[in-house]
Amino acid sequence: MKDDAAYWAIVPAAGFGHRLGAPVPKQFLELGRRTVLEHSLESLWSIPQLEGLVLVSHGHPALASILERYSEHNLIRAPGGAERCHSVLNGLIALSELASEDDWVLVHDAARPCVRHHDLQLLISKLATQQVGGLLGTPVRDTMKRTDAQGLVSTTVERRCLWHALTPQMFRYGLLKTALERALEDGYEVSDEASAMEHAGYQPLIIEGHADNIKITQLEDLQLAEFFLQLQGRL
Repeated sequence: MKDDAAYWAIVPAAGFGHRLGAPVPKQFLELGRRTVLEHSLESLWSIPQLEGLVLVSHGHPALASILERYSEHNLIRAPGGAERCHSVLNGLIALSELASEDDWVLVHDAARPCVRHHDLQLLISKLATQQVGGLLGTPVRDTMKRTDAQGLVSTTVERRCLWHALTPQMFRYGLLKTALERALEDGYEVSDEASAMEHAGYQPLIIEGHADNIKITQLEDLQLAEFFLQLQGRL
């Protein structure tokens, strides 16, 4: 693997956020004076090594102002897919004429606006010498239970070595593209990029990040995200 690899980012922002019950998709909800998506984009653009960013989305009225705001950045558009995995693959295809096989791609959730710059740089530095890549995560600290379909506890799961998977998830461009294509061809349900890599036989490295890198899934998460951004001095 070359050691002068470029860094690219992909932000899948094509979800409709039906579970949230909001009038607009969660990535376009206001968080302070900007949208959730804008905070996520700005987190990634704090990476000095970043060559460009692919925003994968369906059309939305809020996009025009966002694109205008970031017109000076190397922002690439790609169409959203049916599921997250299809959107990420569309983003990778959009980079096909720009990225080399050994370049790094950071895939970050549009609804994770609070990821710390420190964690982004830690991810990059820890994976710089890796051949495959890895992801941010936090260790499971609570007691974990497995239930049956009726909600009755069937067993207590050993939490040692269990992690919450976060984003960004960072992998070599060629390996990730091939792994996603293979998973989709196999009909494998890809929950994140790491699962596609695992399906292809790779072992991603997990890097411990901070628990404030939350994903907006409920309306009350907006207040929590606002609190975290204030603590980080970003609001």
